[in-house]
Amino acid sequence: MAEAVMTKPVATPSADAAPLLSVQGLEGWYGESHVLHGITFDVRPGEVVTLLGRNGAGKTTTLRAIIGILGKRKGSIRYDGTETIAMASRNIAKLGLGYVPEERGIFSSLSVYENLMLPPRVKPGGLSVDQIYTLFPNLKERSGSQGTKLSGGEQQMLAIGRILRTGAKLILLDEPTEGLAPVIVQQIGRTLARLKTEGYTIVLVEQNFRFAQTVADRHFVVEQGRVIDMIPNSELDANIDKLHTYLGV
Repeated sequence: MAEAVMTKPVATPSADAAPLLSVQGLEGWYGESHVLHGITFDVRPGEVVTLLGRNGAGKTTTLRAIIGILGKRKGSIRYDGTETIAMASRNIAKLGLGYVPEERGIFSSLSVYENLMLPPRVKPGGLSVDQIYTLFPNLKERSGSQGTKLSGGEQQMLAIGRILRTGAKLILLDEPTEGLAPVIVQQIGRTLARLKTEGYTIVLVEQNFRFAQTVADRHFVVEQGRVIDMIPNSELDANIDKLHTYLGV
């Protein structure tokens, strides 16, 4: 990728670093349905972590709770020292959090450029459109194309690029590789690795743990609305049988 997006490399997150995101005893509900039962984990600055687990374990609900779009939640969610559990989602976003949902949320009637420009900047330091085009050359080629004309991979690139323009430094990514061709999955992986060197912090929900292994520092296993295990990426292969049991594969 071109130098337009390059900044100085960021060191591997220190195990002694204070968490940028700390989730403690998080409970959450959809209506009367109690889905999260005390989710607890932390994320250090510049770290990529994944939430792994079977369908329905509570991974997506956890992201929705962090960004403040879950109807009812309690517990503690601290971002950069600020307690956000009682904050509205728009105010959480202004702290520098960005959310890319699994459904991507591309406006089909708008062009790529218009989609990129739609969300407001929430903090200084967001990428320019030219920098996003450097990161995702496909988007530059399709700048005038409507959202309906983009492939699934291009929509995912657009959804990520749109958040990067806002200035968010903690990115919540829900199933970014779901349904994508292997060549696009590899491109998404390279992009996440690049964002890590740029100092972004990423929480990734991902079913494909082999993909997660290529980008993440740690993996939190979610089961029935709780974090039941944490596996450092360096120990993933040694724990593969246990992980298969957790995931039912």
